[in-house]
Amino acid sequence: MMKTLPTSTPPWLPRQSNSVVRKFLPFIICVFLSSSCGILRIKSSEAYLPGPAIRAEYQPKNIVEEIVQPCSVPGPTERRIIVYLPADYYQSNRRYPVLYLLHGARGYETSWIRKGEVYQTADSLWASGKAQPCIIVMPNVNQYNDDADYEGGRFKDAFESIFEMDGVVESAFMKDVVGLVDSLYRTQADRAGRAIAGLSIGGCQTMYLAANNPEAFGYVGAMSPYVWAIGHPGIAHYRFYGNLRRKINRQYAQCPPYGYYLYAGDYDMMRPATHNLHVYMNKKGYPHRYFMYPSSHDWVNGWTEELKDVMQRIFQNP
Repeated sequence: MMKTLPTSTPPWLPRQSNSVVRKFLPFIICVFLSSSCGILRIKSSEAYLPGPAIRAEYQPKNIVEEIVQPCSVPGPTERRIIVYLPADYYQSNRRYPVLYLLHGARGYETSWIRKGEVYQTADSLWASGKAQPCIIVMPNVNQYNDDADYEGGRFKDAFESIFEMDGVVESAFMKDVVGLVDSLYRTQADRAGRAIAGLSIGGCQTMYLAANNPEAFGYVGAMSPYVWAIGHPGIAHYRFYGNLRRKINRQYAQCPPYGYYLYAGDYDMMRPATHNLHVYMNKKGYPHRYFMYPSSHDWVNGWTEELKDVMQRIFQNP
């Protein structure tokens, strides 16, 4: 069961979280490399490619579509996006809110399908009325050099994912992903109708995409976010990932989110940094919620459960 964290620092969490992180950084890196987000890949194989959007183990009760995303920045010429639509999409004339759902390291556009039970979660919550029906968009937001490097959307090794974060693909997200989806589907194309959520590095991308585009996203869900945002040095990285706190200050000053949700696990290596961000936002008086789950930096009891929580909170109070 998840726990809502108090506003003060609890006794079981060291107050000097930054020093603790520095002290145990080698251990954290080892854990990262051996977690579901990190095991190094020796060579390419089918097991490391996204695979089909519909898999044998579960038949979705709503509509699965695949679209091709032309890329406007250096890298592959196009990518695949998986879109999950409510069953009545083509029978109704209504516009639907959109949840952009980002994967983490070693991930791709089908990670939430293969490991995160996104279809099962949406089907259950929509059928029971516990969540607002929406369009769920799952893009591939890894950095790739070109079409050969993209290799059909392969996952990126831990070190690739971390140190190749250059901010280039993220800087084109509003045009290449959001703009494309708005042009193809009946979306509610405003901040009240847009949510973005992601895990680990995808959680980091989520926070920065929302902070860099405060007018675009009304709901933000960061699950075990890679708060440090260490990546490939360069102008694009600095512009996109520079100074998260300053960007959040501007975000709350210009367009305060309708809902901002931080998540971490009991044994999550990103818990100290996530907790520090929670404390900072409390000091600034920025409305948000911080939840902790009995998990590590992983799917089990973690990101899958956090997705269920996010979906029940977004689009409820525009």
